[in-house]
Amino acid sequence: MKPTTVVRRPRHSVAERPFIVIWEATRACPLACLHCRAEAQTTRHPGELDGPEARRVMDRVAEFGRPSPLFVITGGDPFQRADLTDLIAYGTSLGLRVAVSPSGTPTLTRANLTAVRDAGAVAVSLSLDGSTAEWHDAFRGVPGVYDRTLEGWRAARELGLKVQVNTTITRESLEDLADVAALVKREGAMLWSGFVLVPTGRGEQLGRLAPAEIEDALHFLYDCGSVMATKTTEGHHFRRIALQRTVLAARGERPELGPLHARLTARAAELGLFDGERRPVRRPPMDVSSGRGFVFVSHTGEVHPSGFLPVSAGNVKDRPLTEIYRESELFERLRDPSSLRGKCGACEFKAVCGGSRSRAYGFTRDVLEADPYCAYEPGSFPFQEDVRTLAESTMCRPPAVP
Repeated sequence: MKPTTVVRRPRHSVAERPFIVIWEATRACPLACLHCRAEAQTTRHPGELDGPEARRVMDRVAEFGRPSPLFVITGGDPFQRADLTDLIAYGTSLGLRVAVSPSGTPTLTRANLTAVRDAGAVAVSLSLDGSTAEWHDAFRGVPGVYDRTLEGWRAARELGLKVQVNTTITRESLEDLADVAALVKREGAMLWSGFVLVPTGRGEQLGRLAPAEIEDALHFLYDCGSVMATKTTEGHHFRRIALQRTVLAARGERPELGPLHARLTARAAELGLFDGERRPVRRPPMDVSSGRGFVFVSHTGEVHPSGFLPVSAGNVKDRPLTEIYRESELFERLRDPSSLRGKCGACEFKAVCGGSRSRAYGFTRDVLEADPYCAYEPGSFPFQEDVRTLAESTMCRPPAVP
């Protein structure tokens, strides 16, 4: 077998610099999404970072060194800030790779997308939580969002912006994943990301998923990687699955999966999702987690390991972001897999997976507890030596078949 990367790792120590920095420019947004971690409001918060404060944050991000972390401006709806394009241009002037995560509001127009591209943004991420307007608009709480999202998606691609599409995995959306995948494949995207729900913000009110359902959904996302680039958000066990599936494929075996995976696979066949010539499009997942290569700056400057983990390590108004990321006790604990508890602490995949610290906190109020959405029992995978070789290798390359 020709060696290929199974799990990517940042080229620099995640204790020294993050791979990605997300800044919540505002919580203002006219939508009422059922899962919104920010519990977005219709008006801007008076304590938001102003222009000079936002520039200082970007200065600190640039100080992490080259290549710089990806700097993502999110919300709320970032277009609610009149200085958005000025800030994008400033970040670009510092050498940052800037991306924007707009909402499907009336501000998602070709003119605004052109402005962010011209200011230097390299990519946008858009949310698509259902394959039809009926489901997506119900989830987003406002009619017309689905159509605006597709129009913005097409405009962004025509303008030369890279597009990532994010889909929230909830109990209601599970059976729709194959249809969403077919839509993403048809429209075209740089990346499709499945967001495994975290119970924070409005998301606390949504129904709990079964670990076995998440396992099936993540395996389906892995299958989709044969025809389009896929990843997950807060689905860190996707990296475990990539390792397991690589070992099994090398041995000519398939995983034993549940009824949801069977239904999604059957629906994908009906839609012709896997038809035609398959190109080498699989994108190996990046070994980045909360506080370990990832940092989130809130609209008021609070620094969190993730936007879905509402525990602050400090505020950029009081301490430099570089110092908070490198030296805070919270971030140092999250970068130490030996500190994990429960199943995550006992798992042989903990150094490359580690579970969702956000979901552990959401359910237990302990950032180091086990991820309750993981179905894997530590030590149960039959080819432990193959896994150990993969998990310990620098680039996680697949093993040769004995």
